[in-house]
Amino acid sequence: MKEPSNTVFLERKSYRKRRMMDAARVLPLVGVVLVLIPLFWSRGDGGTSAALIYYFGVWLLLIVVAAVLSRRLGDVDAETGD
Repeated sequence: MKEPSNTVFLERKSYRKRRMMDAARVLPLVGVVLVLIPLFWSRGDGGTSAALIYYFGVWLLLIVVAAVLSRRLGDVDAETGD
C-alpha cells in the first residue's frame, strides 16, 4: 500500500507573495554588494567618473526595483485582504 505524500501545497498567490517578500528583504543586501563593487576596480584614468555613473545607475535601479516590489506587494495584499 502506498503511503500518502507529505508535501505541503501552497496557493499560487501566497507563494508569489512570499517570494516577493523575500526579494524585498534581500534587496538592501544586493544594493550593498553592488555599491561595493567599484572598490575592487583598478585605479586608472576616468575611474572616478565611471564609478559615479555606476553609483547613480545602481541607485536608480534599486529605486525602480523597490517601487515595483512595493507596488506588487500592495496589489497582492489588496487581493488577499491581508
